[in-house]
Amino acid sequence: MRGTKSNRMKGENSQGPRLKPSTTRAHGLDTLRSLAIFSVIVFHVYAFHTEGTLPGYLVPAARMGWMGVDLFFVLSGYLIASQLLRPYLAGERPGLWEFYRNRLYRVLPAYLVVLALYFTIPVWTEDPALSPIWQFLTFTLNLFINYQVDQGFSHAWSLCVEEHFYLFLPLIVLAMMRKPSFRKTAALIGGLVIFGICLRSFILFHTLRPLAKAGQPWGLVYIERIYYPTYSRLDGLLAGVTLALIKNFRPRWWSAFAKRGHTLGCVGVCLVGVAIWLFKDRWVSVSGVSALGTAVGFPVLSLGLGLLVASALSTNGLLSRCKVPGAKLIATLAYSLYLTHKELIHLVDLCFPALFKTGGGLWLGVYAAVCLLVAGVLYLCVERPFFVLRDRHRRGMASLEGAEKVRT
Repeated sequence: MRGTKSNRMKGENSQGPRLKPSTTRAHGLDTLRSLAIFSVIVFHVYAFHTEGTLPGYLVPAARMGWMGVDLFFVLSGYLIASQLLRPYLAGERPGLWEFYRNRLYRVLPAYLVVLALYFTIPVWTEDPALSPIWQFLTFTLNLFINYQVDQGFSHAWSLCVEEHFYLFLPLIVLAMMRKPSFRKTAALIGGLVIFGICLRSFILFHTLRPLAKAGQPWGLVYIERIYYPTYSRLDGLLAGVTLALIKNFRPRWWSAFAKRGHTLGCVGVCLVGVAIWLFKDRWVSVSGVSALGTAVGFPVLSLGLGLLVASALSTNGLLSRCKVPGAKLIATLAYSLYLTHKELIHLVDLCFPALFKTGGGLWLGVYAAVCLLVAGVLYLCVERPFFVLRDRHRRGMASLEGAEKVRT
């Protein structure tokens, strides 16, 4: 991708059909988004609730449910990068302030409401110890958290990763598009992946292994220095950005991928399986397969999930052709569900102590109903009104720009 913005960066796009914003909802992405939030929820239920709550067939999936966050990262990388790259196909540049404003409308309202509940209603929190509020407000929780002490609302770490991505990606895109180059873009993405591998390997060999040899616990260090920080969790986001680059600027490549949806899906599932094998003993060992997983497991997982997203966007993949009932609803509520599901484990136990003792299917049914109810209220009362406000602002800005073009 070398040359000017008006022609060379379009690359093969000038020889193929011009890509336009999709007017239909991709139900394959809805399926993946609903799968991601389901995975995260069952992971936290398994981790924080009593034994026997989940059916036996869900336990293996629940143990690896944390991978749902990585799937969210891939989806975010693809969708956000697509928003920023698509204007260049029409010879325009994305509006920086408009992008940031839309992200603020999308993320902050529901997040601040839930954060207020944490700091004003003690019974709301699943853990009484909270990190300082400035870490939540500045989205630096994932960089400074003391996880041994402060575990309340700790799942906000992934929102911090997303916010850092929202902040820096537009600046990187604008800088790279001044002199577009395929080689430079590929080198940057590959360099960031290699940086993550080297960084995790350094922490593994110079921190985790010495602690393990000394007989000291090392799990907290793994969480605080490898699992949470943005600089070691870029792989999923980069996989999504790569998909967006290919779809927007290499339509011939994308067309070839789109015709092989089943193959992409099968290879993606296989790579996710390899990642599961790499991570299966990560909490009990820092050598052997687990050490390999710490170093390269996240890129392998992200590549597999990226292929699943590509399959969901293809013309003949299973995910793109099969519309799962309820997936659109769950996908719509995914953000509110993510913000509130962990607290509701605690609140359901508190409000229904008999269910806490029995556990099992009845507890799960009540918990699922409460999760959907609370997420629905948060979406309808907070998220959706700000979506309307955002869209109204967009239309107003479009009208002003149209009037300005007429005057000039």
